[in-house]
Amino acid sequence: MRRAADLTVTRARSHTTARGRRDDLDAQFAVRSAHDAARELGQLKGAVMKLGQMLSYVGDALPPEAQAALAQLQANAPPMAPGLAASVVRDEFGAEPDRLFAQWDPIPVAAASIGQVHRARLADGRAVAVKVQYPGVEEAMGQDLADGQRLAAVLSNFTLPGVNVAALAEELRVRMVDELDYRIEATHQEAFARRYDGHPFVTVPSVVAEFSSRRVLCSEWAEGVTFAELEVHGDEATKSQAAEGLFRFAQRSIVADRQFNADPHPGNFRFRADGRLVALDFGLVKTFDDQEWAGLMAVLDAVLAVDPRGTVDAMVRAGFLASDHTLDPDEVFACVSAPYRSYLTERFTFTPTYVGDALRTLLDVRGPYADVLAALDMPPSFVLLDRVVWGISSLLGRLEATNGWRAILFEYRRGDAPSTELGRREAVWAAR
Repeated sequence: MRRAADLTVTRARSHTTARGRRDDLDAQFAVRSAHDAARELGQLKGAVMKLGQMLSYVGDALPPEAQAALAQLQANAPPMAPGLAASVVRDEFGAEPDRLFAQWDPIPVAAASIGQVHRARLADGRAVAVKVQYPGVEEAMGQDLADGQRLAAVLSNFTLPGVNVAALAEELRVRMVDELDYRIEATHQEAFARRYDGHPFVTVPSVVAEFSSRRVLCSEWAEGVTFAELEVHGDEATKSQAAEGLFRFAQRSIVADRQFNADPHPGNFRFRADGRLVALDFGLVKTFDDQEWAGLMAVLDAVLAVDPRGTVDAMVRAGFLASDHTLDPDEVFACVSAPYRSYLTERFTFTPTYVGDALRTLLDVRGPYADVLAALDMPPSFVLLDRVVWGISSLLGRLEATNGWRAILFEYRRGDAPSTELGRREAVWAAR
């Protein structure tokens, strides 16, 4: 979704492009064949590139040289030529896209790490987004995904001290393998779409199953402005509602539903004129099992209660700390509560520097929490959750959002009465 500006060169004439001019269109793209795709993905280092995008939330906390390295990892593959994208659709469904769809735009509207999105229209008139995967992407990423040591080596440069990097690399490897099969993403997206059916301020586009497969994902078209457009053009009230919607979507998914999208990238959201949040891209979804969820919620409850001793005891039970540690509970609490400080006061304003400042403290192995960080053994599932916490906090910081985040969180965790108008609207929907 982050290269849309690069894809508009020929869109003005794309809808009326005759078959005889497809070669002219294809010539304008660097990736015109499966060989080109393999070369480009190989240069971008396949899974390592995807991993860089997944680590994007730590960027503000890193020194300039590390930010430059991370930027290289975050690069997107260039868009495919129209003919190559059409060949993927043909291989999956046995027909050209302009025969499968009543209308097909051969110029992609967006490109991401392993595929690109085309706009189309079904015979019944519905506008749809069709995500088409690069040909050969599995082969290009396969070597990286098979090399757990390589993933761990990359991760070690960008994760908190104390993280079990090998275990985290395995967790992310499994998630990235899942992302290569769009059928898994379709299952996740449909689960979220059903869960948020009729929701007052969150929309998840439904999957169109008959035009979805392993390498093609078709879903209803999502109108709305991008996060970047919201930042520039949104007024204070619009930004405030968008921020609360983002926060509520994340907290409901994690705390109430135990299943969350672990990729809170700004490109994965759209914002409609009626105030609704549209959530996109469910390739990286984590579901807590009962044991994981109980352990994590026990730690969260103790942190929210500002209970250092209880926090440490819950961390030992959940496997974050060894039972024979000798750490001071107050020191542990000061460290591990950093991502949750916005929930320890009645009202809090996120700022653009909040995440970077907090993460810099935690990434400083010689800083005030060095002993705690050295003793922590953070479960991989918690690292994915932490990624969502930091990622959403970063988005709220960019919107400079103020709210009673603690009270909102308690609505989901303790079943407290709604504290805002959005909360009241959601409570009415939930009661139905």
